[in-house]
Amino acid sequence: MVAAVLPEVNVALAAKLNEVAPMTRRALRLQAKANQRRTVMLSSTALAALVGTAATALALTNANRANQLPLADDPTTTTQITRIGSDAASRSEFRESLSSTVPSASASDEGDNADWNLGSSNEVTELDNLSKSQANNPVVAQRMDQDRDVLPEGFNPNHETGNTPSRSYPYGQCTWWAYTRRAQLGLPTGSGFGDARMWSSSAKALGYWVDSTPRAQGDVVVFGPGQAGASGYYGHVAVVEEVHKDGSIKISESNVKGLGVISDRTFTAEEAAQFSYIHY
Repeated sequence: MVAAVLPEVNVALAAKLNEVAPMTRRALRLQAKANQRRTVMLSSTALAALVGTAATALALTNANRANQLPLADDPTTTTQITRIGSDAASRSEFRESLSSTVPSASASDEGDNADWNLGSSNEVTELDNLSKSQANNPVVAQRMDQDRDVLPEGFNPNHETGNTPSRSYPYGQCTWWAYTRRAQLGLPTGSGFGDARMWSSSAKALGYWVDSTPRAQGDVVVFGPGQAGASGYYGHVAVVEEVHKDGSIKISESNVKGLGVISDRTFTAEEAAQFSYIHY
C-alpha cells in the first residue's frame, strides 16, 4: 500500500487563512473573557488613579488649612492666692501717712473759711505773661496790661464801640482811613463818630479812653479845625504808627495829598502834645 504524501503547507498562508476563518464557539468564549478581564483591569486602574488624586488634593488642603490656624497662646499662668493672716502689715501700723509724702493741697478744718495751700509746685511765676484785664477784645486786654498804671479809674474795657455795620465813612476821607487802619490792628472804632472834629467827644461819650498823650500804634490822632493844616471846619483824624522815646510820633493819614492817598507825617513831642488821642 502506498502512503499518501501531503503537500507542504505555507506557514504565512496558513496564518492568513486562520485570521479570516470563522472562530469556533470556544474561541469566542475565550476572547470575550479576555476582553472582560481587560475592561476590569482598566477600570480598576482608573479608579485607583482617581482615588490617589483625591487623596493627594485632600492632604494638600489640610496642610494649607493647618498653616492658617493661629498659634496657640502662651501657656496660662496661674496665680495662687494665699490667705493673709492677722499678722500681715496694715496701712495703719506700718505704712507711712500719704499726707507726709505727697505735697497735695491742704486746708484747715474751718469749713467755708478754709485757707487752701497749693504747694510750691503750683506757684505761678510768670505773672507778666497773664492778662489781668477782663476785656473781651484780646488786643484791648493786652494794651490794658501795658497801661495798667495809668488807666482811668473805673475804666470799662467792654464799653459800647459804636460800630454799626450799616454805617460807614466815605471812601478816601481821613475818617475812612482811621476806621480802616484801626480795624486792621484789631482795635474798636465807632462807625458813626461824625466829622473828624467830633471824634474825641463821640468816643468819650461811649466810654473810650481819650486823653492828650500818644501811647501806642493804633491810637487815633484828632486834629481840631485848622490845627496843623487840618480843615478849618471838619478838622482831621489820623492814626499813630510809631511813638518814639523822645515823645515824637509818626502818623499815617488819608486825603492830605489826595482822596484815598495814604501818606505819613512826623510831629515832635511838643507838637504831638497839642492833639487829642483815642486809645480804646
